[in-house]
Amino acid sequence: MLSFRSMILTATALAGVHGTAFAQAANQPGDAPTQTASGSDQADSGDIVVTGIRSSLRNAINVKREANAVVDVITAEDVGKFPDRNVAESLSHIPGVSIDRRFGEGEKVAILGTDPALNRMLLDGHALASADWGGNDNDPSSRTFNYSLLAPELVDRLEVYKSPEPRIEEGSLGGTVIVRTRRPLDLKPNSIFASGGYTYNDRSEKGNIRGSGLYSWHNEADNFGFLVAATYDKQALTRAGVEFFGYQSGADFFQKNADGSVRRDASGQGILLNPNATVTGGTKNDLISAVAPFGINYAYFQQTRERASVSGTIQYRPAPNLTLTLNGLHIDGNYNNYSQSMYTIPVAWTGSVLQTANVANGVVNAASFAAAPSQSAQLDTLVRKTKLKTDNLNFFADWEGDDGAKISFAGGWSKATGGRNPEYLFNVQTKLPFNYAFTPTSATVNFTGDLTNPANYFTNPNNNPAQIEGRPVVVNGQQLIGAQIGGLDYSVTTDRDIYGGYDATIPVEFGPFKQILIGSRVTDHVNRVDGRGINTYKTSSQTANQLGVTTLVTPGGVFDGSGGMGNATQYLNLPEQAVIDILANSINSPLVNKIGASTKVRETVVASYVQANFQEGGLRGNIGGRLVYTRDKSNYAVTLANTVNPVPVPVPTTTTTDYLKFLPSVNIAYSITPEFLVRGSVARVISRPRYQDLAAATSLNDITLDGGGGNPNLKPYESTNYELTAEWYPRAGSLIAVELFRRDISNYIINTRTNAVFFNSLQNRLTTYNVNQPINGGKAKVNGALVSGQTEIWGGFGIQANYSYQDSSTSSVDSSGAELNLPYLSRHTVNVIPYFESGIFQARLSYNYRSSYFRTIGRLNSREMVAPYSQLDFSAGVNLTKEITLSVNAQNLLDETYYQYNATRDRPTAFYKNGRTYAASVAVRF
Repeated sequence: MLSFRSMILTATALAGVHGTAFAQAANQPGDAPTQTASGSDQADSGDIVVTGIRSSLRNAINVKREANAVVDVITAEDVGKFPDRNVAESLSHIPGVSIDRRFGEGEKVAILGTDPALNRMLLDGHALASADWGGNDNDPSSRTFNYSLLAPELVDRLEVYKSPEPRIEEGSLGGTVIVRTRRPLDLKPNSIFASGGYTYNDRSEKGNIRGSGLYSWHNEADNFGFLVAATYDKQALTRAGVEFFGYQSGADFFQKNADGSVRRDASGQGILLNPNATVTGGTKNDLISAVAPFGINYAYFQQTRERASVSGTIQYRPAPNLTLTLNGLHIDGNYNNYSQSMYTIPVAWTGSVLQTANVANGVVNAASFAAAPSQSAQLDTLVRKTKLKTDNLNFFADWEGDDGAKISFAGGWSKATGGRNPEYLFNVQTKLPFNYAFTPTSATVNFTGDLTNPANYFTNPNNNPAQIEGRPVVVNGQQLIGAQIGGLDYSVTTDRDIYGGYDATIPVEFGPFKQILIGSRVTDHVNRVDGRGINTYKTSSQTANQLGVTTLVTPGGVFDGSGGMGNATQYLNLPEQAVIDILANSINSPLVNKIGASTKVRETVVASYVQANFQEGGLRGNIGGRLVYTRDKSNYAVTLANTVNPVPVPVPTTTTTDYLKFLPSVNIAYSITPEFLVRGSVARVISRPRYQDLAAATSLNDITLDGGGGNPNLKPYESTNYELTAEWYPRAGSLIAVELFRRDISNYIINTRTNAVFFNSLQNRLTTYNVNQPINGGKAKVNGALVSGQTEIWGGFGIQANYSYQDSSTSSVDSSGAELNLPYLSRHTVNVIPYFESGIFQARLSYNYRSSYFRTIGRLNSREMVAPYSQLDFSAGVNLTKEITLSVNAQNLLDETYYQYNATRDRPTAFYKNGRTYAASVAVRF
């Protein structure tokens, strides 16, 4: 439900504006004017020239006003001066656009209630290969882009197309983000920008430097120029919180009959695994019908995000009507991270020593356990080495005739790599007694004994015949008999895109039709995941103090404010190098290719379009269609375990599919008066499945006994999109807009769960897993209304505000039969952005609120919901001289906690705390 403070903020902001929210607009390719100062300057003619924040907002309003489609735009206030330090954060201020802040900063964007994976990012109008760092569950080959990799200093403007035009590349259900970069022939010769700064995160208590620079030149004839730019940014992130690994039936605390039913006594009450345990808050039968947390994890995550980019553009005009452009971009990202997880699996590991259990509203929200027979908890340490790399090269040839005829040829190549390379995994166990209790916003786990003492931890004591990828691990000529304590996992994603095509504009005089646009494009895309691995063993169990490495303790206070309490907030920690050394000094299998974890999808797309632009009096717009052929070839491995062959060798398999789609669209804009106009749009769109969903390889979790696999026969999502807007422009810099939209989605991809038998390397036997697999067949509808406003008030003050209402209905249900909402759709979203700009000083406060939303189906079929989240950011700048600007920035001033839960708030699944980030910088512009 929309919070009271958000309702007050929205009502106040929208009541005070005399124009629209945010610097929104849309346009055809081309560059908006760039301003170079803040506030207002007096021109030679005596006219007032508005620059800085107000100029960028006015420019965006003007572009929106002239557009035919429904588009929003964010423009840079100056060279290297973008509204936010993160491109995704800027996008989140647009009506109908939202971001998920699970790792603190925005990485992916949802548009008009649709999953980030169903919306595309185009760089200067073309797709960019993308790979991610492997720790985010929305990463795997999802066709989306991690905006945290894109330095805002390189961006001239962002265009968000909510209604498509045939000329724009297909593939988005909600909307398409086009990132425009700068070109040298559009800038003044010898333009120079340089900045340097420092950022500090109060959670990690670490600071880092950042810097960027740009130089642009062209000759006096204005027919040759070049631009080079470079950026460097480093962040130290620390996130601590509590995670719940889904919920299981309370019946699992009880003894079972041969048919799996609960064994009962003469009175009909269930018989517990430990008959002496007591139940409070209800009867034993209430415990049977309740749910209990499958696992409770105190997670301590540290990451360094180091990003460097270099870009360059060369332009040459051999003739006044012909422009040749060559540009390139290189991004290096170091996203190394270290995750330490101290968790217990209460029922599976300690159900037989249950002492007490409390039932409240059908949830076992508190329980205590004696010392475990084998283990009560486990510490997993995961050291991930992740290097992201993106390379991009494009060539454009643009010709324009005297009569308005145009033809453009474009071709390009991009390649990205990322993933875990490798991930070092090591774990130890403990038998200490413990108890837990939790509320919707907190969890308390206390162990009896010293959880920081290395002597209380031991490595896996269960020796078994060792094997990897269905083959025995041989040591000294014999199969090793040992206990696996971890290993190295390599999972590297390579994404490559090559395209070529043309676009032409033909002027015509045929009634209201003024232009015919035609074009074609061919794209060859390859997405590949290469898996390799090493298993690590010991032949006898050792306590952690016998491992010969330095041991540490979780820093005090790291869980403060996260909701995590009890002595489980401080447990044994190992330095990263200690984890690597332990594995290196143990018995390791050979490095093998993991055929079952390796996939390749090659996608070929051939598309052609026709678009007719029309204008007659106050009526204008476009109509046309895009014909798209897609061919997917999926390479993966099938692994089928059975009692005869419990550890089979994966079998390489190939599946090829194709489809042809026609995507018509129409956009209409009508000016009722010079200040008031309405727009409408209807379009047929598609969004292709995630690459990883097209690969049928199955990944399994040997602890939670669940897994996921793909489906190479998936067809694309399809939707009919409707847009209707009304916009009032009462004066310069002011706008009030209302937007209604609908997404009528068919062929929606939903996930189904089935039980399948696989070999469990931890249990050393065949085990039944609950496997998640995507299929087509779902339907969904998204309806929404957006209200936005923007105005310059008085004395340098101004305000932007918007409110979004979105609702959906789907044919998808969770394990309880409840209807699932679309992922990442918040019913209510609010942005309020007051600003001040006068003379040499400017400041901006940005408040964002989004109500709860469904994120994904998690472990054990949990319906993962994210609680309402608010973000408050502040930025300010002062021009020390005409060329030098000092800026400060603060993010997440409210120090919000990220809460996640399973369907209802009394079943939490995660609490995370990411901290506040402060930054200061100095910029020089000539």
